[in-house]
Amino acid sequence: MSANIRNKVLIIFAHPALYKSRINMELVKEVEGLDGVTFRDLYDEYPDFLIDVKKEQESLRENDLLVLLHPFYWYGCPAIVKEWVDLVLEYGFAYGRGGDALIGKKIMSAIATGGTEDDYKRDGMHYYSVREFLNPFERTATFCGMQYLPPFVVHGAINMKMEDIAVYKSLFGQIIKALRDGEMDLAELQGFKYINDYFLEKYKSWSI
Repeated sequence: MSANIRNKVLIIFAHPALYKSRINMELVKEVEGLDGVTFRDLYDEYPDFLIDVKKEQESLRENDLLVLLHPFYWYGCPAIVKEWVDLVLEYGFAYGRGGDALIGKKIMSAIATGGTEDDYKRDGMHYYSVREFLNPFERTATFCGMQYLPPFVVHGAINMKMEDIAVYKSLFGQIIKALRDGEMDLAELQGFKYINDYFLEKYKSWSI
Protein backbone atom coordinates (compact mmCIF):
# COMPACT_ATOMS: atom_id res chain seq x y z
CA MET A 1 0.00 0.00 0.00
CA SER A 2 1.22 3.50 -0.83
CA ALA A 3 2.98 5.29 2.01
CA ASN A 4 1.32 8.56 0.94
CA ILE A 5 -2.22 7.54 1.90
CA ARG A 6 -3.86 10.10 4.18
CA ASN A 7 -7.50 9.27 3.50
CA LYS A 8 -8.86 5.79 2.91
CA VAL A 9 -11.49 5.96 0.17
CA LEU A 10 -14.74 4.03 -0.19
CA ILE A 11 -16.32 4.25 -3.66
CA ILE A 12 -19.97 3.21 -3.80
CA PHE A 13 -20.85 2.65 -7.46
CA ALA A 14 -24.14 1.87 -9.16
CA HIS A 15 -25.27 1.64 -12.76
CA PRO A 16 -28.19 -0.63 -13.66
CA ALA A 17 -26.99 -1.04 -17.26
CA LEU A 18 -23.25 -0.55 -17.14
CA TYR A 19 -22.70 -2.17 -20.55
CA LYS A 20 -24.51 0.81 -22.09
CA SER A 21 -22.31 3.44 -20.47
CA ARG A 22 -18.91 4.09 -22.00
CA ILE A 23 -17.97 6.80 -19.52
CA ASN A 24 -18.89 4.88 -16.37
CA MET A 25 -17.08 1.77 -17.54
CA GLU A 26 -13.91 3.81 -18.01
CA LEU A 27 -14.21 5.64 -14.69
CA VAL A 28 -14.60 2.32 -12.90
CA LYS A 29 -11.55 0.86 -14.63
CA GLU A 30 -9.48 3.82 -13.50
CA VAL A 31 -10.14 3.48 -9.76
CA GLU A 32 -10.70 -0.24 -9.20
CA GLY A 33 -7.68 -1.72 -7.50
CA LEU A 34 -6.05 1.54 -6.41
CA ASP A 35 -4.16 1.37 -3.14
CA GLY A 36 -6.21 2.72 -0.28
CA VAL A 37 -9.44 2.54 -2.28
CA THR A 38 -12.30 0.15 -1.57
CA PHE A 39 -14.63 -0.19 -4.56
CA ARG A 40 -18.12 -1.61 -4.27
CA ASP A 41 -20.61 -2.10 -7.13
CA LEU A 42 -24.02 -2.14 -5.45
CA TYR A 43 -25.85 -3.91 -8.28
CA ASP A 44 -23.24 -6.69 -8.25
CA GLU A 45 -23.14 -6.85 -4.48
CA TYR A 46 -26.89 -6.73 -3.90
CA PRO A 47 -28.83 -7.91 -6.99
CA ASP A 48 -31.83 -8.51 -4.72
CA PHE A 49 -31.53 -5.03 -3.14
CA LEU A 50 -31.09 -6.69 0.29
CA ILE A 51 -28.32 -4.44 1.55
CA ASP A 52 -26.15 -5.69 4.39
CA VAL A 53 -26.45 -2.60 6.56
CA LYS A 54 -23.92 -3.60 9.22
CA LYS A 55 -21.32 -4.50 6.58
CA GLU A 56 -21.79 -1.17 4.84
CA GLN A 57 -21.63 0.73 8.11
CA GLU A 58 -18.38 -1.01 9.00
CA SER A 59 -16.93 0.05 5.64
CA LEU A 60 -17.90 3.64 6.38
CA ARG A 61 -16.25 3.45 9.79
CA GLU A 62 -13.03 2.16 8.22
CA ASN A 63 -12.77 4.84 5.53
CA ASP A 64 -12.30 8.60 5.54
CA LEU A 65 -13.81 9.61 2.20
CA LEU A 66 -17.02 8.31 0.64
CA VAL A 67 -17.47 8.74 -3.12
CA LEU A 68 -20.92 8.11 -4.63
CA LEU A 69 -20.22 7.25 -8.28
CA HIS A 70 -23.26 6.90 -10.55
CA PRO A 71 -25.02 8.28 -13.62
CA PHE A 72 -27.31 11.27 -13.09
CA TYR A 73 -30.75 9.63 -13.37
CA TRP A 74 -33.80 11.89 -13.44
CA TYR A 75 -31.95 14.57 -11.50
CA GLY A 76 -30.78 12.11 -8.89
CA CYS A 77 -29.27 8.67 -8.44
CA PRO A 78 -30.16 5.08 -9.39
CA ALA A 79 -32.66 3.47 -7.03
CA ILE A 80 -30.18 1.26 -5.22
CA VAL A 81 -28.04 4.25 -4.22
CA LYS A 82 -31.10 5.86 -2.58
CA GLU A 83 -31.85 2.53 -0.90
CA TRP A 84 -28.27 2.38 0.37
CA VAL A 85 -28.48 5.91 1.79
CA ASP A 86 -31.90 5.27 3.35
CA LEU A 87 -30.84 2.08 5.12
CA VAL A 88 -27.17 2.57 5.93
CA LEU A 89 -27.29 6.15 7.23
CA GLU A 90 -29.67 5.21 9.99
CA TYR A 91 -30.54 6.78 13.35
CA GLY A 92 -28.00 5.91 16.00
CA PHE A 93 -25.25 5.46 13.42
CA ALA A 94 -25.19 8.52 11.17
CA TYR A 95 -27.34 10.92 13.19
CA GLY A 96 -29.41 11.22 16.35
CA ARG A 97 -28.54 9.91 19.80
CA GLY A 98 -25.22 8.09 19.52
CA GLY A 99 -25.13 8.65 15.76
CA ASP A 100 -21.65 10.10 15.47
CA ALA A 101 -19.92 7.51 13.26
CA LEU A 102 -19.55 9.83 10.26
CA ILE A 103 -18.61 13.10 11.93
CA GLY A 104 -15.56 14.63 10.27
CA LYS A 105 -15.56 12.27 7.31
CA LYS A 106 -15.74 13.55 3.74
CA ILE A 107 -18.16 12.74 0.92
CA MET A 108 -18.17 13.52 -2.80
CA SER A 109 -20.62 12.87 -5.62
CA ALA A 110 -19.13 11.70 -8.93
CA ILE A 111 -21.68 11.79 -11.73
CA ALA A 112 -22.05 11.74 -15.50
CA THR A 113 -24.84 13.60 -17.29
CA GLY A 114 -26.12 13.24 -20.82
CA GLY A 115 -26.79 16.97 -21.05
CA THR A 116 -24.19 19.67 -21.53
CA GLU A 117 -23.22 22.13 -18.83
CA ASP A 118 -25.29 24.82 -20.58
CA ASP A 119 -28.37 22.61 -20.19
CA TYR A 120 -28.07 23.03 -16.42
CA LYS A 121 -28.61 26.79 -16.29
CA ARG A 122 -31.64 29.05 -15.83
CA ASP A 123 -32.01 29.46 -19.58
CA GLY A 124 -31.16 25.82 -20.29
CA MET A 125 -33.22 22.67 -20.70
CA HIS A 126 -33.07 21.69 -17.01
CA TYR A 127 -33.24 25.19 -15.46
CA TYR A 128 -31.42 24.24 -12.26
CA SER A 129 -27.68 23.68 -11.92
CA VAL A 130 -26.20 20.29 -11.09
CA ARG A 131 -25.15 21.64 -7.70
CA GLU A 132 -28.77 22.58 -7.00
CA PHE A 133 -29.97 19.11 -7.97
CA LEU A 134 -27.35 17.64 -5.63
CA ASN A 135 -28.57 19.67 -2.64
CA PRO A 136 -30.23 16.62 -1.00
CA PHE A 137 -26.85 14.84 -0.95
CA GLU A 138 -25.13 17.90 0.47
CA ARG A 139 -27.77 18.38 3.17
CA THR A 140 -27.61 14.68 4.06
CA ALA A 141 -23.85 15.00 4.47
CA THR A 142 -24.19 18.08 6.65
CA PHE A 143 -26.88 16.45 8.78
CA CYS A 144 -24.51 13.53 9.40
CA GLY A 145 -21.60 15.81 10.31
CA MET A 146 -19.70 15.11 7.10
CA GLN A 147 -17.89 17.53 4.82
CA TYR A 148 -19.44 17.61 1.34
CA LEU A 149 -16.87 18.24 -1.37
CA PRO A 150 -17.67 19.82 -4.75
CA PRO A 151 -18.71 17.03 -7.13
CA PHE A 152 -16.78 15.45 -9.98
CA VAL A 153 -19.03 15.98 -13.00
CA VAL A 154 -18.81 14.80 -16.61
CA HIS A 155 -21.21 16.67 -18.88
CA GLY A 156 -22.36 15.58 -22.35
CA ALA A 157 -21.38 11.95 -21.84
CA ILE A 158 -23.81 10.59 -24.45
CA ASN A 159 -22.07 12.19 -27.42
CA MET A 160 -18.54 12.26 -26.03
CA LYS A 161 -15.69 10.98 -28.18
CA MET A 162 -13.52 8.19 -26.80
CA GLU A 163 -10.47 10.44 -26.67
CA ASP A 164 -12.39 12.87 -24.43
CA ILE A 165 -13.63 10.01 -22.27
CA ALA A 166 -10.01 8.94 -21.83
CA VAL A 167 -9.16 12.42 -20.53
CA TYR A 168 -11.97 12.36 -17.97
CA LYS A 169 -11.02 8.83 -16.97
CA SER A 170 -7.47 9.88 -16.20
CA LEU A 171 -8.64 13.08 -14.51
CA PHE A 172 -10.94 11.11 -12.19
CA GLY A 173 -8.13 8.79 -11.22
CA GLN A 174 -5.80 11.71 -10.49
CA ILE A 175 -8.44 13.42 -8.35
CA ILE A 176 -9.14 10.29 -6.31
CA LYS A 177 -5.41 9.79 -5.70
CA ALA A 178 -4.93 13.46 -4.77
CA LEU A 179 -7.78 13.24 -2.24
CA ARG A 180 -6.47 9.93 -0.93
CA ASP A 181 -3.01 11.39 -0.43
CA GLY A 182 -4.21 14.63 1.15
CA GLU A 183 -2.84 16.83 -1.63
CA MET A 184 -5.86 19.14 -1.96
CA ASP A 185 -6.63 22.24 0.09
CA LEU A 186 -10.18 21.32 1.10
CA ALA A 187 -11.01 24.81 2.35
CA GLU A 188 -9.94 26.35 -0.96
CA LEU A 189 -11.73 23.58 -2.84
CA GLN A 190 -15.07 24.73 -1.44
CA GLY A 191 -14.86 27.87 -3.58
CA PHE A 192 -15.23 25.84 -6.80
CA LYS A 193 -18.40 24.56 -8.46
CA TYR A 194 -16.86 21.23 -9.42
CA ILE A 195 -13.76 19.49 -8.12
CA ASN A 196 -12.74 19.20 -11.80
CA ASP A 197 -12.37 22.99 -11.91
CA TYR A 198 -10.20 23.08 -8.81
CA PHE A 199 -7.92 20.34 -10.08
CA LEU A 200 -7.52 21.94 -13.50
CA GLU A 201 -6.77 25.30 -11.87
CA LYS A 202 -4.08 23.82 -9.65
CA TYR A 203 -2.57 21.50 -12.23
CA LYS A 204 -2.15 23.74 -15.25
CA SER A 205 -0.79 20.95 -17.45
CA TRP A 206 -4.29 19.46 -17.58
CA SER A 207 -6.84 20.52 -20.15
CA ILE A 208 -10.25 19.26 -21.31
